[in-house]
Amino acid sequence: MNSSRFATKAVLVVLAASYFSGVVSAQENWPRFRGTNGTGTSDQTGFPTEWSAEDYAWNVKLPGKGHSSPVIWGDNVFVTTGVKSDSGSERLILCLDTATGSTKWTRKIGFDASHLHKKNSWASGTPATDGTLVFVAFADTMKHKLAAFDFDGELKWTRELGAFSSQHGQGSSPILVGDLVILPNDQMGPSQIVAVHKATGEIAWQTDRAVRKTSYATPIIFDGQQGQQLICVSGATGICGLDIATGKLKWQTDAFPMRTVASPVLAGGLVYASCGSGGQGKLMFGVDPEADKSSDRVRIRRQRTLPYVPTPCEHDGRLYLWTDRGILVCVNASDGSEVWTGRVRGNFSGSPICIDGKLYCISEAGDVVVIEAGTTFNKMGRTSLGSPSYATPAVAGGRLYLRTFDRLMCLAAKE
Repeated sequence: MNSSRFATKAVLVVLAASYFSGVVSAQENWPRFRGTNGTGTSDQTGFPTEWSAEDYAWNVKLPGKGHSSPVIWGDNVFVTTGVKSDSGSERLILCLDTATGSTKWTRKIGFDASHLHKKNSWASGTPATDGTLVFVAFADTMKHKLAAFDFDGELKWTRELGAFSSQHGQGSSPILVGDLVILPNDQMGPSQIVAVHKATGEIAWQTDRAVRKTSYATPIIFDGQQGQQLICVSGATGICGLDIATGKLKWQTDAFPMRTVASPVLAGGLVYASCGSGGQGKLMFGVDPEADKSSDRVRIRRQRTLPYVPTPCEHDGRLYLWTDRGILVCVNASDGSEVWTGRVRGNFSGSPICIDGKLYCISEAGDVVVIEAGTTFNKMGRTSLGSPSYATPAVAGGRLYLRTFDRLMCLAAKE
């Protein structure tokens, strides 16, 4: 047997075993942006559709400002924020206790006070964790860093990824697959998808990308008959599938005409992703990642009523497109046909998550809107958090976490 082919297969076996082990152990956790593999779904029960301030298990002030989502493992909540300093700015990662909200530790990394879009922050990328280490990515104009901390707050390593050229700042999130930490580094300068060994931060592989506008999408994993694929999107590259073990390009669609912000999502056996501008989605592809020919790959093209920033959410074979301007569209994931359209008051930059058949999404004004994930449009509740939010909720261990610019709130499920 060819030795290199045998080695590649061995790596894939290890990656697959580690990945599925992580899926099982992460059911009571929320290890990355939008939970396990970015699905944004949970079968946990007991959460209300409306509540008051007295219902929170805790509600704590965070230093600085951020738009990232919390991640949860066991009794630890990890969240990032950015704070101005005399020398520029500091990017912070905090570890909080899930039961009380008390801060276990805070760690700082110094950066310059780089330019931001009015809807971005110095802490918009969500951390990722495997239950032993937690990984964060921050950037300014001159440097882009990926760092790993253990659960006691000890810095284990940092990986410098070079300069970061961007119109709006950094916002992509790392993900974990087996023993690799993978981070998209799509920007206006030289761009790559980078995979590093999670134990050491040493680069495992690096795949160059076409350059156009900065992408803010976080990758997902597709596991099919041809093995695991890393699904990435950007305006310049469209939707593509990479070999997880090597980073080699397996397939790619045509480029998107505009910037990508929303992350890809799996639904109905297809990968959905979109592009847009000016607060509106402009074009969405529904792609078969296992098509034999490129001409057969794009099964669905949608050009109306689309999200630009919020990532869609799937439930029971239906895909929910929650737009930036508060229109919610339900489509059949297998063919893209519309089921219903409803209007939700407000503007939205955070993404919806689905808990026990209910969609929870936070408006920019800080209202948590709850909609039934069903065959008809049904508004179930609306609760104000009291301050603005561009973040996506997180849920784990019977607790729902809601983040505003400078606060983190925890709502415990009822028996």
